[in-house]
Amino acid sequence: MHVSVGIVGFRNADDIVTCLEALGRSTHADFDVVICENGGDTAFEDLSAALPSRLPGGQPVRIVNAGANLGYAGGVNRAMIEAPDADAWWILNPDTQPDPGALAAALARLAVGDCHAVGSTVYLPNGTIQSYGGLWQTWLGRAVSMGFGAAADAPVDAKDIERRQSYLNGACMLVDRTFVETVGYMREDYFLYCEEVEWFLRPTARALGLGFAPDSRVLHAGGATTGSHAAMRDRPKTPVYLNERNRLLVTRDRFPARLPVVALGALAVIFMKYARRGAWRQVGDAMSGWLAGLAGYRGVPSWIGR
Repeated sequence: MHVSVGIVGFRNADDIVTCLEALGRSTHADFDVVICENGGDTAFEDLSAALPSRLPGGQPVRIVNAGANLGYAGGVNRAMIEAPDADAWWILNPDTQPDPGALAAALARLAVGDCHAVGSTVYLPNGTIQSYGGLWQTWLGRAVSMGFGAAADAPVDAKDIERRQSYLNGACMLVDRTFVETVGYMREDYFLYCEEVEWFLRPTARALGLGFAPDSRVLHAGGATTGSHAAMRDRPKTPVYLNERNRLLVTRDRFPARLPVVALGALAVIFMKYARRGAWRQVGDAMSGWLAGLAGYRGVPSWIGR
């Protein structure tokens, strides 16, 4: 099966160099790489200078200049569209490093035939699990990373993960042609955050089935581009705002009858999460996102240049 690996970059050539070095050790060799650079002409030129045109195994590496900041969903869509002949697409965050057998293990799960999208064991540099898969709590409008904090080498019940997961971790997602042709592309009006949640919560996606390959292991630095993993009082405006806005958009789009309950709960969480830590700037950013989500505002925030 020929796979196109899609990566969205934003002025982070060093991360992508490291990711490609890991991909070059993949035991599954039938793939190409398409990178969508969202960071503008200079970032495109810097990335082009830093990357090889082919990996050591001969796999071609192609860089696309988005021409504007398309956001994560827009960049993913562009990378997939640029590889129309692929049998499947493996979407990786630029700050990931797949283990050598990661792609082969995910493809083996896909080949069973009872699902059309497969997630991986995503682990952190500190040796703990970031996610086996995602659970969306519909009444709270909250995303839960299944397995978070467990030891990276702890045993996991793959069938239980598959039974309970609602979405795949956006840092590492394998989807096949049937999935894309049936479900469609990611929603670009989310711009960043929760777009993968909405993608997999669509009824057509859930009907196709979501698999999990525990032996497909991918290291994720986490928040390297956006700063979303910084200490509470240091978190920048964009991830705080978009997290709050987009959790309400997911609810609006997938579970509209629950929006009043989710909105009230989200408001309470903002103050519990930020105010009690004295992160007052982040309270303001979160409230702005909450109001935007409540009003149904979408797209690129006004302070982010395109």
